[in-house]
Amino acid sequence: MNDPIIVVGLGELGSVFARGFLKTGHPVYPVTRDMDIHSSAQAYPNPKAVVIAVGEADIHSVLENCPENWKDKLILLQNELLPRDWQKAEISNPTVISVWFEKKKGMDSKVVLPSPIYGPNARLVFNALASLDIPSYLVDSEEELAYELVRKNLYILTTNIAGLEVGGNVEGLMKNHSAIMQAVAENVLDIQDWLTGRKNNRDRLMEGLIEAINGDLQHGCMGRSAPARLTRALGFAEQANLPVSTLKEIASKHLKS
Repeated sequence: MNDPIIVVGLGELGSVFARGFLKTGHPVYPVTRDMDIHSSAQAYPNPKAVVIAVGEADIHSVLENCPENWKDKLILLQNELLPRDWQKAEISNPTVISVWFEKKKGMDSKVVLPSPIYGPNARLVFNALASLDIPSYLVDSEEELAYELVRKNLYILTTNIAGLEVGGNVEGLMKNHSAIMQAVAENVLDIQDWLTGRKNNRDRLMEGLIEAINGDLQHGCMGRSAPARLTRALGFAEQANLPVSTLKEIASKHLKS
């Protein structure tokens, strides 16, 4: 029998990955919110992989509390994820997927773009998603992974934050509110440059943003997480002493003081 795969967090997205691993012949052991992760690590000390499928708000505490014997087996899939997040928790070589499909309760997975994967268990993740007809592909360098993570952050943050101002879907944002989209994107990229400690290729990232928008033109701009995303972005901007005037203007109108 294949070694088990641990899935920490069995929400909509975690359940998709669990099903894919089951379909490719791997036993799956879930760790839910009310279970002790260290007891699970004692019961399964040497799993094939450990998928961390908790939400963005919980990822840092879960990584900090990750059992030592699981740290070299992690698969990470959160939005707003960057290398600094796992490095802070002394995790050196995780498998990371930038998830470009959406899964909501009562609906099948909806693909925007193929999802890029990088790391030692990338093929394992690729095969699991392929078993569910969800397209993905392997990237071959940390440099390319960094681009993909920043691109996803750019898409999520720009559409969510601009959506607070204009509502609607991403097609309407691109076609009818390009000025606000561009202004928000520039502020977001200022923050991403600071978070990554590098000057990212803005032309390529903006092309990647447009590609993602065209992947699902009817995708709604403003998810329920939009206010929290804006609040987090402003917190980073304050730490970095960045002006982000457009984000502040939107916050003044749409965030409760």
